[in-house]
Amino acid sequence: MKTYFRILSYARGLGWYIPQYAVTVLLYAMFSVVNIALLAPMLEVLFNQTGEPGTTPVMPQFSYSLNYFIDLFNYYLNHFMHGRGPLAALKFVAIAIIITAFLSNLFRYLAAILLAIIRTRVVKNLRNHVFEKTIGLDIRYFTTERKGDVMLKITSDVQQVEVAIMDSLKIILSEPVLIAGYFIALFKISPELTLYSLVLLPLSGALIAGIAKRLKLAASMTQSSLGRIANQVEEAIRGIRLIKAFSANNYILRKFQKEVNNYSRLSVSMARKFGLASPISEFLGIAVVAGLLLIGGTMVLDPESGLEASLFITFIIVFSRVLQPAKAISTSLSSIQRAIASADRIFTITDTRPEIQEKPEAIEIKEFTRGIVFDKVGFAYENEPVLHDISFNLQKGKTIALVGMSGGGKSTIADLIPRFYDPTEGDITIDGISLRDCTLKSLRQHMGIVTQQSILFNDTIFNNIAFGLDNPREEDVIRAARIANAHNFIMEMEHGYQTSVGEDGSKLSGGQRQRISIARAVMANPPILILDEATSALDSHAERLVQEAITKLMQNRTSLVIAHRLSTIQHADEILVIEKGCIVERGTHEELIANNGVYQSLRSMQSIH
Repeated sequence: MKTYFRILSYARGLGWYIPQYAVTVLLYAMFSVVNIALLAPMLEVLFNQTGEPGTTPVMPQFSYSLNYFIDLFNYYLNHFMHGRGPLAALKFVAIAIIITAFLSNLFRYLAAILLAIIRTRVVKNLRNHVFEKTIGLDIRYFTTERKGDVMLKITSDVQQVEVAIMDSLKIILSEPVLIAGYFIALFKISPELTLYSLVLLPLSGALIAGIAKRLKLAASMTQSSLGRIANQVEEAIRGIRLIKAFSANNYILRKFQKEVNNYSRLSVSMARKFGLASPISEFLGIAVVAGLLLIGGTMVLDPESGLEASLFITFIIVFSRVLQPAKAISTSLSSIQRAIASADRIFTITDTRPEIQEKPEAIEIKEFTRGIVFDKVGFAYENEPVLHDISFNLQKGKTIALVGMSGGGKSTIADLIPRFYDPTEGDITIDGISLRDCTLKSLRQHMGIVTQQSILFNDTIFNNIAFGLDNPREEDVIRAARIANAHNFIMEMEHGYQTSVGEDGSKLSGGQRQRISIARAVMANPPILILDEATSALDSHAERLVQEAITKLMQNRTSLVIAHRLSTIQHADEILVIEKGCIVERGTHEELIANNGVYQSLRSMQSIH
């Protein structure tokens, strides 16, 4: 039950929806019970047991009690019976059955709509909260957890919870009330009726076919929206490093919430169509039964018709529906159990505490003035050492390059600067302040990151360049694209800056994607740059264009460059050679060449002359 109440805690902001749902359920149950109870006076009319002929009906005194309404109905029944005859009384009862059936199904429909609103609001709040928690988790979480499993928790498992909310509220508020009311009415008529409660008529095929046709379209639109939600989740998880680097949590969250709101709206629309099918079909079925009661009752009162009363009574007993809500409860219990299991999976995300915590008194970095210092930094993944005693000083306006064989720890050093991870030994400072003492947003706002794998979202070129920024100006986006050598190829595209790049930037070449990434870094205008092998995956022509863009980007900025091609970092102020997590050589390009050590060996392998 603890998990179930946690689910219901997401019902915040629903106001009067839940009380309204409770009221409509009670009214639905009340009119359903009255509808059944009207069988008793029908039998009384048929068997002429509504009082002695010639007696004058007496209007009952008003009171707030069930007996008053029963006496009032009997008053009018006797009035028709003795004033106009049995047939008039029979018509009166038949009309009462139709009216109560209409009101019963009207409130049933309203209850279904209110339940849909409650369900979609709860699921919307839950899904938004889980997504917000997901993009707020550390990079380490996404290296240890399977991304597909995370996506299923946010999509499929939340969908299971959505079903459970409807089922659980129905079996708590609706079905027990119906069962209790039916039993009270049936015992008041005759105890034997409780043993023969069955549904009388099947749903009207033509009616359901018409509603199903409209429902199919609504379901298709809803599933399409759900697919877009899943796509955004996948993109956010795949681009979590970029989201954090650009402090774009709020931007990506708003984009996600917009689609979730759209899905919520479509779900309510579909529920209106789906919820209408059963009430209308049942109302029409009962209306048909009321007509049959009138016709069959007339035949019973007519001795020449040959219809015996016992057969007609059997017909009425079938009309009872007490088993329907009982069956619904037994069916719902299993789905609720499945949903609670899904909710437990979901809460493993919301209960995960990020390892990278911001201190309550964290300092906001207003300006970068001096430099970044690594002081005897060590780092380990799951107790497996990766870095050992890393120390260097990246002064403002200078460039430090990291070179070495793959797997040596270069990217890990780069990841420590924006605090994607915390060092397990030593400390890193920015302008003399430990990174642990800085606010994450202000720290990352001072940094621009361009990686070997350019990460683009399935959006326009304009929005990819202006990623994470509120109300970007077009002239600023164009200026950033010009600096990144991207403006010309963008203008050659069909819709210019409004061209969609496709999923993962599939509509662009590798060089074009990389130049868009550089333009994004230019747009952010950071004082600190982290370039992680930004040209290693490109051909020579694309590399030249990208390298020109990088050179422009690095002007008057502090840069940490991870280089695959040593020709690109010969002018760095200092080059650190990283091998097995340690700095084995350091110096300028000329000094390292003269040293004739590891750097010279790497240079020789690349045949640099």
